[in-house]
Amino acid sequence: MLEKKKLDRINELVRKERSEGLSQEEKDEQKSLREEYIQAFRSGMKNQIEGMKVVDPDGNDVTPDKVKEIQKEKGLHGRDK
Repeated sequence: MLEKKKLDRINELVRKERSEGLSQEEKDEQKSLREEYIQAFRSGMKNQIEGMKVVDPDGNDVTPDKVKEIQKEKGLHGRDK
């Protein structure tokens, strides 16, 4: 995830935008920080999805084949490479 300092800055810019508006430099900074945040979020979500193992009520592994292939490449869940 993004550093706390950067998250705090994003929130600070949002508050300032709502109260008094932002200069062009601040708008550019806000855009850059938001893009960085979205990239970090997507990366974290991708890692979480790729690391999941889906099991049905009977205990059978029903993880989608595409995810299993990614897990094999990364050596996750004891899947052979």
